[in-house]
Amino acid sequence: MESKPNTINRIEKEKVSALNFSSEDVLTSSTDQLQRKIDLQRASALGATSKSNVKIYFFDDKGVNYRTEATVWASTEKNVTLKGEVLIPIRAITKVGFF
Repeated sequence: MESKPNTINRIEKEKVSALNFSSEDVLTSSTDQLQRKIDLQRASALGATSKSNVKIYFFDDKGVNYRTEATVWASTEKNVTLKGEVLIPIRAITKVGFF
């Protein structure tokens, strides 16, 4: 999928598994990385208690910016697990949006 600069492509969570991700973290600031971790823990808690969806913004290995809406079932040190056992590496995520 080609992407224009600053374009965010919406993707269904079921299709995320077909993407590849960079081994580098998309966030370079330790402050931003900490905020992402806090937001993912909050999203995981919301998913566990109320099955609430969140917006997850992330990049693939080609630098394409994506957004998906899903319930976060778990957040570990390396990955976020979405409903349907879909994994997104935390290093690929730029932010989490709450409704």
